[in-house]
Amino acid sequence: MGDAANKADCELIFKRIDKNGDGQISLDEFSDAVKASGTCGNVDVAAKMKEIDKDGDGFISLDELCEFFSAHPQMLKEAVTKIA
Repeated sequence: MGDAANKADCELIFKRIDKNGDGQISLDEFSDAVKASGTCGNVDVAAKMKEIDKDGDGFISLDELCEFFSAHPQMLKEAVTKIA
């Protein structure tokens, strides 16, 4: 999968998680997405949010999410499969 496809997939996932459409993912939105994915059994949602939120503003931006998925391409593939 090329960079353009990865970016498109990342944008799709971001839009699905960003329920209120404000251009950033809150802890509540992220928590809801993790629960909906069925992987919440072993995920510390707050810790994962902090890992992805590189600028520490308490929200995940599109760039931060894409950067995370770039470093974890298998997670991107799994996320796309779950929302398709």
